[in-house]
Amino acid sequence: MQDLFTGQPTCLCGSALPGAAERSSLQDDHERRLEALDRLCAAATQCGVGEDPGRDLVVIAEDEVSLLEAAGPDWAALGEAIRAFRARLPLRSLDDFGFPASAENPLEETNPRLRRIGGGVEAWAFASLADGSVYKFYQPREEQRVGSAFGFRPGEETILLGEARLGDYRELLEKLLLIHALGGMATEVIAVTPEGIVVAKQVLGEPLPQGDDMSTLLPAGLIEIPSRFLRANRDHPRLFFLRDRPYLVADLHARNFVRGSDGGLHVIDLVAAPWPRTGLARDAMIDEWLERVRLDPTASVLPGARDDEL
Repeated sequence: MQDLFTGQPTCLCGSALPGAAERSSLQDDHERRLEALDRLCAAATQCGVGEDPGRDLVVIAEDEVSLLEAAGPDWAALGEAIRAFRARLPLRSLDDFGFPASAENPLEETNPRLRRIGGGVEAWAFASLADGSVYKFYQPREEQRVGSAFGFRPGEETILLGEARLGDYRELLEKLLLIHALGGMATEVIAVTPEGIVVAKQVLGEPLPQGDDMSTLLPAGLIEIPSRFLRANRDHPRLFFLRDRPYLVADLHARNFVRGSDGGLHVIDLVAAPWPRTGLARDAMIDEWLERVRLDPTASVLPGARDDEL
């Protein structure tokens, strides 16, 4: 099956949920994309290319350094890294998605192929008029930042305070991976425009009523964080392990869930960040707890004691 806008292979169409094998392939694609970006950033550093790897490198053209690749192994490695990343995140014009790229605000113009169904600070969401598939356009904001992620600092009443802030491109791609890994609506990252707009595709679901209590309906695999360890300024902060790496995941309110064609609830958006393990955030009690809950999600703050007894 081909995507209606890019012509690239896709396993997402309307409200149809992909099977287990397709979901596994999608998650692998998210992970390989992040690896390709890391490799690109490392190769660019060796060559002194890209003042802002979060923006300049994400939109770098495939032939940007082709004339320099014969100058030495570092430049050859950079050229190869660019091509590998472009294979995972192609450059596409807004014209490809039916928007007049020449307009001052293309996403605000009438689109004969996409109908706007929502949007917030990070992205605008549209549904394909042909099959209902959802397309999200993540726009760069202040200083070419994109999306949202958590930053951390020492708290006054807790060890850590997690505060949502503007994110970077790697954090956005990692957030989309986490949505998928949490059993959220299947998500593909299909393009980035020369202006730095990341385009993601999701399965269509039915929105939940705003204000629904999600505290008992959160995805499996999320671990409640002791209040003495962290306070976050987003709903339902939880710990999640992906490949044994801990993440703070939050902003899990009703507007960020939909009901799928299987009748289940699926997260479509969140705010996240890798759990800090160095610097001011380092704490022996937290480190010990993280190691215990990695093996046993029900582990208490202190070994041999229930949290409600502390």
